[in-house]
Amino acid sequence: MSRDKPYKIRRIDEFRWEIPKVGSMRVPGLIYSNSSLFPDIEKDNSCDQVYNVAHLPGIVSRSIALPDIHWGYGFPIGGVAAFDLDEGVISPGGVGYDINCGVRLATTGLSKVDVIPHIKELINALYSNIPCGLGSKGGIILNRDSMSQVAKLGARWAIKQGMGDESDIERIEDHGIMEGGESALISDRSFERGKNQLGTLGSGNHFIEIGFIEEIFDENVAKLWGISLEQVTLMIHTGSRGFGYNICDEFLAKMIKNVSKEKIDLPDKQLACARLNTPLAREYLAAMAAAANFAFANRQIIMNLVQKTWERSLIISPHELKLKLLYDVSHNIAKMENHEVKGKSVKLCVHRKGATRALPAGHPLLPAFFVNTGQPVLLPGDMGRSSFILVGAKGALEQTFGSACHGAGRVLSRNEALRRTKGRDVDRELQDRNVYGKAAGRKTMREEFPEAYKDVSAVAEVAHKAGLATKVAKIKPLGVIKG
Repeated sequence: MSRDKPYKIRRIDEFRWEIPKVGSMRVPGLIYSNSSLFPDIEKDNSCDQVYNVAHLPGIVSRSIALPDIHWGYGFPIGGVAAFDLDEGVISPGGVGYDINCGVRLATTGLSKVDVIPHIKELINALYSNIPCGLGSKGGIILNRDSMSQVAKLGARWAIKQGMGDESDIERIEDHGIMEGGESALISDRSFERGKNQLGTLGSGNHFIEIGFIEEIFDENVAKLWGISLEQVTLMIHTGSRGFGYNICDEFLAKMIKNVSKEKIDLPDKQLACARLNTPLAREYLAAMAAAANFAFANRQIIMNLVQKTWERSLIISPHELKLKLLYDVSHNIAKMENHEVKGKSVKLCVHRKGATRALPAGHPLLPAFFVNTGQPVLLPGDMGRSSFILVGAKGALEQTFGSACHGAGRVLSRNEALRRTKGRDVDRELQDRNVYGKAAGRKTMREEFPEAYKDVSAVAEVAHKAGLATKVAKIKPLGVIKG
């Protein structure tokens, strides 16, 4: 680490590093990692972002980074921070451009032996039927009235249109609706970008993946959740598309002006923010909720498209497929939640940027189905190795405001990934690992090649041993579509 940094990092224990409070930091920084992952964290300046976030007004306890941490806009990706409602702020950089980017996992009644012979035709059919890539457009075109309903109802809007089952609502974070979504705050530009993007995957690291349960760590939880060895799974990773991106972009511009007006001293302008008790903050939260609901609806629609395609492609009935949602989690979001601080229950605004909620058994926010187990924590890895299903643990409430990591986390920039894969056939390399991949372009496959990401097994192990979430099962990919 460069000597000119204004802070030093000290190791606390096997899985935690601290940036002690110095200078104008309001709280210390806390980074979850291990010996194998930490050197890469130091290289990409994401520790600087943990340090910077610790300066924000009203931040409570600590600025947190989870083991999938890497550099992002404003906050690090894999960052968590909570703010009190009186002095604290809301920062779009702590939510991200892709508002409510998240992951949905579903189980099936199929075994890997049923799917492996047909994986290529299944992935090709999904690629043909679900638009993906930058600027992709779907078959649903919203007008202002229908956009208003999506903004308010989230996944329930899609279910009302016949895309899914009412029982899905119990398997989605916050029942698939973030309260307060307000379409009146949506600009014409945001509306135009989003009006034909429902049911589309997007670009970059967004994906649809068919896999199977390779290993089970917690037999009791797996049984309760209907998970079994060699069972085929579906994972969907996408968010609010251009709709959420434009909302973030517009409010960042407003908040940059606001910081100057309110004379909020920031170490990085990308942390532009507004105090939570101001009209601007309330407007952003309402627009953010609208984008979050768009994302919930988007993942609900995509799962419905996958189901129909799967049934047609393999010529099987819904009863044979038995596609059932396990859970849908948000990654990029800010939420008002009650947490214990110094022995008292306090309402806070918790920013999770590339982090997922990890509520343990018995928590009042859990849907009835998960009260006795805790919520699923979904940890997608890269497209060549594995992903993990974990369950929220009590330690997350005690240490990270009920949060855990959201994936493997990048270790190489996209440019560096392209440099390292020059002249390589990534498609063939994936097939050598028994994974069939499809993407909008060869460049995407190279940017997303497996070694561009951390080893998700190590990330899951940190979360498990640090007490944030407990490992339940491991998924091995069979086929993947990348945006």
